[in-house]
Order: sequence, then structure tokens, then C-alpha cells
Amino acid sequence: MTQRALPCTIMRGGTSKGLYFSSAVLPSDVQQRDRVLLAAMGSPHSQQIDGMGGGHPLTSKVAIVGPPSRDDADVDYLFLQVVVDKAEVSDGQNCGNLLAGVAQFAVDQGLVNADKHRTSVRIHMLNTRSIAVAHISTPDGQPNYAGDASIDGVPGTAAPVWLDFEDVAGSSCGALFPTGLHMDEINGVEVSCVDNGMPVVVICARDVGKTGLETPDELEADERLKEQLEAIRLTAGERMNLGDVRHKTVPKMCLVSRPVGNGVISTRTFIPHRVHKSIGVLGAASVAAVCAIPGTVTDGIANVDTQIADLDMDIEHPTGYLTVGIGLGRTAGDVDITRTTLLRTARKLMSGEVYIPESCWPLGAQ
Repeated sequence: MTQRALPCTIMRGGTSKGLYFSSAVLPSDVQQRDRVLLAAMGSPHSQQIDGMGGGHPLTSKVAIVGPPSRDDADVDYLFLQVVVDKAEVSDGQNCGNLLAGVAQFAVDQGLVNADKHRTSVRIHMLNTRSIAVAHISTPDGQPNYAGDASIDGVPGTAAPVWLDFEDVAGSSCGALFPTGLHMDEINGVEVSCVDNGMPVVVICARDVGKTGLETPDELEADERLKEQLEAIRLTAGERMNLGDVRHKTVPKMCLVSRPVGNGVISTRTFIPHRVHKSIGVLGAASVAAVCAIPGTVTDGIANVDTQIADLDMDIEHPTGYLTVGIGLGRTAGDVDITRTTLLRTARKLMSGEVYIPESCWPLGAQ
């Protein structure tokens, strides 16, 4: 069987892993592109045994990086979630984890000229049409992956990648609190619907009969809970201006409880049907926003002083902490998010070619 080879880099970005492609090597037609990516990942199959995916949403991700389509950016970045067990590819959300590897990939591909010590890359996130600035170490003009930064959920240390997000509040839903309220009631459960870069529905674990300390496996095994959360998610999606989310990967669902360590709050996140082993970068940014602003479901359980203008917040998750920097602005009694900053790391794992069957993209096709 004839196969087609596509240049590809595999990178760990944050607590995820994915395939990074230059936009120039993939089909311009979206349906054709998605067929290629499904074949590259091995979907649909629960183990993705005939492709590069790892049988889990966190390892079935794609970053497509190319020249910028706006003047204030250095590169464009499109994130695609390849569904593991369905023939679906979604562009309905950002991914702050794979974002952590975009600047290094862009330097490697010659899309960005690196400085001799440190390089800042302005990344246009196509999914939400917003800007993130990645600050990376580039000694002698090449990406450096070695360093002493550590993030929970990843063994060892690596060079720090600082991510500054510009104007991400409401980037998917139109407003930080897209329902117009800091707290809603859906199916008898109080929720806070938020979008600080990722649409998330935040729920107190106790309100759905949980402690919030359950393991991801325990939560995934609770069919009644999953049905309850999905019913809430479908209604929340409509209220958050996302339409029918039955086949979308947003909003995420996050159960919160009092912190068990020195963090601000403890989380368990459905993404949206599997439970995250840690928490997504932009999901953590949205949860942090809920904790920082009064009148939400986290009142009384979040360990945070909402009167402080600049907060560094440790969000607890099943494998540790994720630190989010939040800046708050107050005008006419209202509170706005003025800054969102996160620390991530990334590492290039392999660079080469991924092979797909010719039937997915015939060699003579453009």
C-alpha cells in the first residue's frame, strides 16, 4: 500500500503531547485535512493503535503553525482536538498546553528569527482570534529545552515558557461571564459559567454529591454523575452562546472544592467526558477568574483575597498545582481581568515524517 509522508514534529507541550505541523504541508481543504489528521492519529479507535495517538484526549492533539494572518502577530496557531474513538476533529477550543511548544516549533521551522538569549513570539491563536506571547530561552538563536522549571504532571525539569495572554476574556463566548451573571442555576445546581480563554462551567463538588477529592478514574466510573453533568453542560452551552454543544469539546465541566494544600482551590475537570489527570492551562485560567471575582460558586471555599489587584494563584488538580497570574481592574464597581500569565514547559520529542495511507490523501492530490 502506497503511503504519503508528511513532515511532522512530536512535542510535549505542558501536560499534553501532540503532533506539530507546518500549515504548508497539510491540505488546504478542511475536510481533506481532517481525514489526514484522523489517519495520522489512528482515529477512530480506542487505542489509536494504527496511528500516533495515545488513546487519550491529552495525547490526541494537533498544532498547525504558519505565517501570521494579522500584523500584530509573528505566527498563526490553530489547535485541533482529534477525537480518539470517533471520526471527528474539533477546532472549537484553544489549547494552552500545546501552545507552550509553538514558539520553539516556529523557530525550528524558520518562521521566526530568534534572538541570541531570549525570544518573545506573538502567537495569533486562530481558534479564538486572540494573542498570546510566549517567552522562550534561545541561546545562540536556537530553542533551549533544558532548565530548572517544573510543572506538576510532568517529571523532571525543563526551560521555562512564560505565556502572557492578551484579551482572552470572552474570546470564545463574547464575555468573561457570558450568561451575564456570576452565578446561574441549571437543573437545580448552582454554576458559574466563565470564559477566560476556555469556556468552563464551574460547580461545587458537594452540590452534585461529591467531595471533590475523588480520583479521575472514580469520577469516570460514575455514570449517574456523568449524565447529570452532561445535561447541565448542554443547557450551559446554549446560555454561553456556544449553541448546541452535544458534539463539541466545550464547555469543560469543573468540580471545585476547598483546597487540601496551599492552593486556592481544588479541581476535577471533565474535558468534557473524560476526566483530566491535571487541568488544562486555559481551563485553569478560567477557574482562577471565578475564584478572583466575588459572587461566584467559589465564594466561601476559595482561599483567595478578592480585594488584591494582582494575584498569583495555585490551582490544585489531581497531580499537583498549576500557577495562574491574574490581574484585576475595577471600574464603576465592576471587575475585569486585565492580565493572565502562566508558566509552562515544553520539549521536542521527535522530528521526522508521519505516514498516512494514500487513500486518505492521494499523492497526486493538492
